[in-house]
Amino acid sequence: MAGRRALKAVLIDLSGTLHIEDMAVPGAQDALNRLRQASVAVKFVTNTTKESKRNLLERLQRLNFDVKEKEIFTSLSAARSLLEQKQHRPLLLVEDSALEDFTGIDTSAPNAVVVGLAPDHFNYQTLNKAFRMILDGAPLIAIHKARYYKRKDGLALGPGPFVTGLEYATDCKATVVGKPEKTFFTQALTDLGCSPNEAVMIGDVSISCKYREGDENKINPPPHVTCDSFPEAVEHILKNLL
Repeated sequence: MAGRRALKAVLIDLSGTLHIEDMAVPGAQDALNRLRQASVAVKFVTNTTKESKRNLLERLQRLNFDVKEKEIFTSLSAARSLLEQKQHRPLLLVEDSALEDFTGIDTSAPNAVVVGLAPDHFNYQTLNKAFRMILDGAPLIAIHKARYYKRKDGLALGPGPFVTGLEYATDCKATVVGKPEKTFFTQALTDLGCSPNEAVMIGDVSISCKYREGDENKINPPPHVTCDSFPEAVEHILKNLL
């Protein structure tokens, strides 16, 4: 956590922090505009795997958020980078709306399993196919392992339980590429040219609508401060860290 006048960047989560599906968190647009007026870089980091970066950007712009595509870093982007580095041909367990971010990746004769949030594909047949591939030596790649996420109708299962089920069944360990992995944040900060001790993160459990009482006690290291909303977090940064 950066101290006063040392802060150079603010990483901001999206789902549950700025918006919940197609509803903006009250006051979030104005708070983001106030933060942008300060001498600090802003980057949006998200584990959202339900939609492509382009669709996500369009959603945010419809909600009147001042966001540019180059400012968004997603776990889908991190997963694609790993696939390219390893030259894997993935079985992609992601929603159809997210497949755009894997355009150009060879998926013929898959030799790796990639799991994101894919409610329409989490069925026995598909998961059993993934199970058999992993048993035959295919690596398991988790875009992230969130236990649950917030929808308008309440909390819903995230990809974490399905990844953990595959790990248990195959006695293997998944490679996780999204939050809260250190490499995910390091890559996002590298794009901004600053180090972790020059940045703060606003997100995605302790101040979000995914929050359940006691969640802040499960974070290691613990949060610097727990706020009730994104606007309150921005106010804390402007008054105490800049």
